[in-house]
Amino acid sequence: MVPIVESSDRKKLWLAAIKPPMYSVAIIPITTGTAIAYYQTAAINWEIFSTFLVGAVLILVWENLCNDVFDADTGIDKNKHHSLVNLTGRKNLILAIANICLITGIGLVLSISWQQQDLTVVGIISLCCFLGYTYQGHPFRLGYHGLGEIISFFCFGPLAVSAAYYSQTHSFSITALFASMIIGITTGAILFCSHFHQLQDDLAAGKRSPIVRLGTQKAAELLPWFVIAVFLIIPVGISLGYFPLLTGLVFLSLAIALKLTNFVSQYHNQPAEVSNCKFIAVAWHFWSGLLLGLGFVLHL
Repeated sequence: MVPIVESSDRKKLWLAAIKPPMYSVAIIPITTGTAIAYYQTAAINWEIFSTFLVGAVLILVWENLCNDVFDADTGIDKNKHHSLVNLTGRKNLILAIANICLITGIGLVLSISWQQQDLTVVGIISLCCFLGYTYQGHPFRLGYHGLGEIISFFCFGPLAVSAAYYSQTHSFSITALFASMIIGITTGAILFCSHFHQLQDDLAAGKRSPIVRLGTQKAAELLPWFVIAVFLIIPVGISLGYFPLLTGLVFLSLAIALKLTNFVSQYHNQPAEVSNCKFIAVAWHFWSGLLLGLGFVLHL
């Protein structure tokens, strides 16, 4: 049954369902990989960059819509009013739109590979899509086994950043791989934080998310290690000569990271309050990723 909500709230629910801020998760890896390519080559192919950016966003739309459909199948979203399936009551339509977005997104990435006569980029992104499907899709449903954060780390970190870098340079880079760990960790933090307020729903659906496995207290105590990892990578990268000194700009996002850990520490067991932590995590991901990219671009 589709949850009944007041019509005055539907606009807010649609906005929450579309999740505009979440698309930074697709944008930041592409901008980061491209920024590192610029740092090392002093050139950007803007056509490839813009094509890749649109394709990445469309693929993320596919993943988000599919997650709503797959979660509807398991019943875990029965209390989630801003699920697109619950809002529309048309699961098949949402799935069809998702698949159109996937085909278009892959088509755009394929056009890059076709132009370059090199299937590496589309191969990497196809692997990302497969891993993204395994997160919630039958028969894998790896997210239900607590592996979602690991999948997010690799898909939106090393794989996506390296693909964006390769699309510009036709090569791989240790610098891009090193920087991609930052993007992967902050992406994983978003998913990690999104489960605090869903503990009871996850338990009822048999979803063994990290919050279910650890409990909210231990999970809240684990979150600062995400922050420590990110802010250790920067000085290590600089000291090893992989990062320019200006990538230290990432430390300007430390205030957001501390706000996130303090917020979760205070409200981890209060679902109505802690639900907002994922938006703080999105802000940290966006600003740390943007500042990292600027550090590579502005070094010249």
